[in-house]
Amino acid sequence: MPISLHRILCILMCASLLGLAGCSFPGVYKIDIQQGNVVTQEMVNQLRPGMTTRQVRFIMGTPLIQDTFHPNRWDYLYSMQAGHQARTQERVSLTFENDQLVGLAGDFIPGTSRDEAIMSRDTAADPVIETYPVEMGAPLGTGE
Repeated sequence: MPISLHRILCILMCASLLGLAGCSFPGVYKIDIQQGNVVTQEMVNQLRPGMTTRQVRFIMGTPLIQDTFHPNRWDYLYSMQAGHQARTQERVSLTFENDQLVGLAGDFIPGTSRDEAIMSRDTAADPVIETYPVEMGAPLGTGE
């Protein structure tokens, strides 16, 4: 009898250890899981209506989803699950007509790109530079 009881206890102990090994303990490191196309606000700000599909592909990259039934719509999806946190997801859908960008929908709002903001600075914010007419005289080499 003691031998069978000993075996039963040994089997129960091994089963409980295997069960505990499968559990995740607090403080265990979990890796960040990224999936899809990384899309930033700066990338969306560079998009303009009338851009060709090649120009859009250069800025945004190859779309994650190109629907066979809707070839004029490109979908960019990005999801991120950082460690023990909830998963976040961002989506951008671009619509084309005649190989030109006509629409944008999703989690980003188009704005002005950094380059456009620099080039079209508000002149009211710039200091006023006064100019005065200057008499330069005759052109060089004319002898006047």
